Amino acid sequence: MHYDYSSVRKEMVKRQLIPRGIRDPRVLEAMGKVPREAFVPDAMKADAYDDRPLPIGQDQTISQPYIVALMTEALELTGTEMVLEVGTGSGYQAAVLAELCDTVYTVERIEPLMENAKRILQNLGYANIRYKVYNGTLGWPEYAPYDGIIVTAAAPRTPRPLLEQLTEGGRVVVPVGDRLSQNLIKVTKEKQGYFEKNLGGVRFVPLMGDYGWKE
Repeated sequence: MHYDYSSVRKEMVKRQLIPRGIRDPRVLEAMGKVPREAFVPDAMKADAYDDRPLPIGQDQTISQPYIVALMTEALELTGTEMVLEVGTGSGYQAAVLAELCDTVYTVERIEPLMENAKRILQNLGYANIRYKVYNGTLGWPEYAPYDGIIVTAAAPRTPRPLLEQLTEGGRVVVPVGDRLSQNLIKVTKEKQGYFEKNLGGVRFVPLMGDYGWKE
């Protein structure tokens, strides 16, 4: 029997996102549309809309729905932007972004995760996503600058190449801290410099690479 997840998805938006202050109607619509169950392992499909991160293999996770919505809303997307995602993971965040901007450029260092995410996203019909297996702390220079950059793993500090690959007025959202706990930081690039806003405490897997944590 095929289970209809659409009602559970609507409940997730109503109970997890709106009460916590997610206001952007476009973000709420995207979160209510993207089938999160497609991005979790078969054994966890019943838990797809739980208010928590879930393991996806390779010591990685799919983020809690609220955190995906919070990070997405912080980019302030209107539909015309080019967005870089560092850490494709399950592909779920890329799908949400693809609903809200012109083009998503997504980078993942673990090839099996990228291959799985790419297969799911293509099966769902997303044609505005480009993929690269690469060290995401270096960004994706060929297509820079980006209007928004989202980092789905925790860095000791905001990677310098990502700041350099932002447009003026562009925003990067990144968890910054130690390996156990971080703050979600939104950095806006202005003529006068970079301006930071703390969006609250989070816990992400570590960002590995030249401008992240060493193996």
